Order: sequence, then structure tokens, then C-alpha cells
Amino acid sequence: MKTQIFEGMATALITPLTEDGIDYEAFGKLIDWQIEEGINALVICGTTGEASTLSDEEHRDAIRFAVERANHRVPIIAGTGSNNTEYAIDLTRFACEVGVDGVLVVTPYYNKATQNGLIKMFTSIADASTVPVILYDVPSRTGTAIEPKTVAVLAEHPNIVGLKAASGNISKIAETIHLCGDKITVYSGNDDQVIPIMALGGKGCISVLSNVLPKESVAMCQKFFQGDVKAAAKMQLDYLPLINALFSEVNPIPVKAAMAKMGFCEDYLRMPLTPMEDAHREVLFAEMRKAGVNI
Repeated sequence: MKTQIFEGMATALITPLTEDGIDYEAFGKLIDWQIEEGINALVICGTTGEASTLSDEEHRDAIRFAVERANHRVPIIAGTGSNNTEYAIDLTRFACEVGVDGVLVVTPYYNKATQNGLIKMFTSIADASTVPVILYDVPSRTGTAIEPKTVAVLAEHPNIVGLKAASGNISKIAETIHLCGDKITVYSGNDDQVIPIMALGGKGCISVLSNVLPKESVAMCQKFFQGDVKAAAKMQLDYLPLINALFSEVNPIPVKAAMAKMGFCEDYLRMPLTPMEDAHREVLFAEMRKAGVNI
């Protein structure tokens, strides 16, 4: 059995930003709060962390800061993917050097790739990594899907241990789990599919929802692992309106608005992302209140 970086709920953490750059005071408080709430792992500089608009220096500094702030309290997983493979390799090596517990590597975007190209790219990055690698399949953003047979080939690599499955295609996720068995750990990449994917053999979620509700998100997974599938499924369905509100605009626009309302950061995003539209914002805040968020 390969190394499993975490089981349960990992927060795809926002990056608190201001006009002057990363707000490290807010970032530190947010990391501490997530850990105090019982989160199982933190993903830094992923999609929700606005990695695509961070400078190289900011990206590296954010990873280093998170590792130091967490101080081994929970696993830190760094987003190190790129459509430039050489850059992804360099960033992965850096993340390893500063002490991350794992890296999350997205499929290449814009230039895209064939399945053979994906195998070569992910293999090159995994060869360069000294920590476990989680593949990130999110074709709605990248235009490239990792096919189940491709995941099965990559699962033979000793460093490739996980898949963040954000395709939304339950049939392909089921096929992937069938082909890979225990050679890879599958995590839901969509908050509305956590329990369905866990029912197929998945081990948790890399979540946007858990930015707002870390304790409750962890509890949902725990109920499932303890065999109370009915209660876990009820939580999944009860949180569905909030999940939908958190994706009513392009992620991370809504979750940034939510975290700002909770007092964790400014509601500041870098273009081309813009603050949430007022009508969507009011629905989001209403659903947060219904879910018991104190705002």
C-alpha cells in the first residue's frame, strides 16, 4: 500500500490578498483556525488559492510560510502544477526542499496534451519529487481530462499516490478506482460528490466548502468512515444549497466573499477575477446563515 497523505477532508485554502500582496497575518490566522477546527490537511496555492495570478516569488513564499506556520500539525500539500513542465518540476523541487508533505499537480492548460503527453509530464514531475504526488483532474478548467486508463498507468509510479477527481463524471471516477485499486487514493474534487465518491472507495475530499465549515466537513467524512452512511449522506444533502452558492460564480470568487464576511480576509481578488455580484452574494450569505455560520 502506498503512502496516504491524508484521509478525510483537506481544505483547498484561499490566499488572503490585498493590493499590496499576500496578507500573511491573515494567512497565518486562517491556517491556525483551520487546524484548530480539526481539518485533516491543507492545500496551499491550488485553484482556490489563486495560484494562477500569484507571482513566482509569492507562490514560493506562500508555500514556505504555510509549512512553517503549520509546523507539522497537519499535512501541507502544495499546488505545483503548470502548463510549463520544466517550471512545474522546479516548483515541485522547491516545495520538497521547504518541507511540504505532498504536491498537487494539475493537468496542463491551454497547450493541453495527449494522454501520452500527460503520462510523460506527470512521470517527469513525479521523478523529480521527493514527496508523494496527487494528480489533479479538472477538465472544465484545463480542457484536458486524465482518462482512467492513463491514471492506471501513472499509478504504477511509486511517487504518484493520489487523484483529486474534479471531472464531475462519476462513471469515469468509478472506472478509475476499479482499474487502480489500492495503487492510488482518490479524493473528490467536488463538494457535492464527497459521499458518492467515498461510497465507491474514495478517501475524502479536497474541498472549497471546508474553508467555511471545516469542522462540519470533517465530521461528514468521519460519519461515513464510522459506518453511519445515512447521517453522512444527510449532511452532504443538507449542505448542498451552500455548496451551490459557493459555486454560483467562478471559484474562488464566492468563497473569498464568504471568508471576508467571516472576517478572515479582504474581499480582494486579482483580475481577471472580480468581486461577487450582489445578487449572488446575498444568496450565499443567506445559505451561510442557514448552515450555522456566524456572520
